[in-house]
Amino acid sequence: MRSPPRRRRRATAGARGLDRGERPRGMRLPPGRRSRATAGACVSTSRSLAHASAAVPRWVMRAMLLCAGLSTRLGRLGSERPKPMLPVCGVPIVAYGITNLVAHGITELVINTHHRPQLIEQEIGDGRRFGARIRYIHEPVLLGTGGGLKNALPLLDPEGLDEPFLSINGKLIFDLDVAALMAAYRAAGDVLGMMVVRRVPDARDWGAVHVEVDARGPHVVDILGDGEHMFCGAHVTRPSVMARLPDGECDSIRQGYLPWLRAGGRVAAYEHEHGYFAEHSTVERYLASNWALLGGAPLRHPPTRLSGVDPTARIHPTAMIVEPVKIGAGAVIGAGAIVGPNAVIGDGAIIRASVANTVVWAGAVVDTTPLEGVVTGESVPG
Repeated sequence: MRSPPRRRRRATAGARGLDRGERPRGMRLPPGRRSRATAGACVSTSRSLAHASAAVPRWVMRAMLLCAGLSTRLGRLGSERPKPMLPVCGVPIVAYGITNLVAHGITELVINTHHRPQLIEQEIGDGRRFGARIRYIHEPVLLGTGGGLKNALPLLDPEGLDEPFLSINGKLIFDLDVAALMAAYRAAGDVLGMMVVRRVPDARDWGAVHVEVDARGPHVVDILGDGEHMFCGAHVTRPSVMARLPDGECDSIRQGYLPWLRAGGRVAAYEHEHGYFAEHSTVERYLASNWALLGGAPLRHPPTRLSGVDPTARIHPTAMIVEPVKIGAGAVIGAGAIVGPNAVIGDGAIIRASVANTVVWAGAVVDTTPLEGVVTGESVPG
């Protein structure tokens, strides 16, 4: 991926100096820096909702974000935080999905948890700051994508109306047009569900989905065999369909849609042809997603501004900022540090070194130079 043109700028004079080992207090950005940073300050979700796209039909009221899992392929990153809580441009992955759902009028949300559930509940909360109501259901033993949905049916269908709901994997950042998806689902008629798919050259690596089009529209012919599409981790279905799954741990594809298809059932397909899509199961994909969004990859409903300098960040006058960067609230950039290009500095992090092509999580202290990759909340000594 080609980085955007680099723009180098020295921090404007006026910020107080940093002593090594001391977290400075009261340091403010000078007026010139403040005006530029303010233009890139975070925009509240509630404000962005004023410009939301067309809402989904009123008969679609609920969605589930699948956030239970172990994140084993992410190594230490996954052990520290559940995958849906990895920060991308300073925002937890699952917050992107919540924001998009709320922007489309889906405000009743269910999240399942397993690994470090308290972290998700504390940082995401009850949903009010997103304009949603979020309820959590914990899985002491992992139930899989199908078992998790079946286990959550009392929350997804409390009135027993069997209204359709949307299920999305919480590890995705996905510029999904939810209104168009739900309209397509309604037009598809009597189906078991509608799977969101996208055409990719390496479909077999993702679990290929074979899609054909007939008089009723696109539909899934087979899964995990031959095909040119991948399943995007999102589907629309009804509680009565998910209730057919076996009890306990099961997969919504292998124990659900796949055998139902082979028994003559119909599963519609919705192709996500355009728009951003990122999955974050490896460190490489996680970093690539940060750089893509930092570089301006478009989202219909971003949770906040994804690049720029927060107005409360404190930057030494001898530091250099090389765009694109995202520098979070209360972050401190020390004397002589060079930040960027491709640098995400989390809230409250302290940087006394040169960092490029690096994601620094909130609260981390970095003294080593040069540095690339991911820095978690632990200090990195010189």
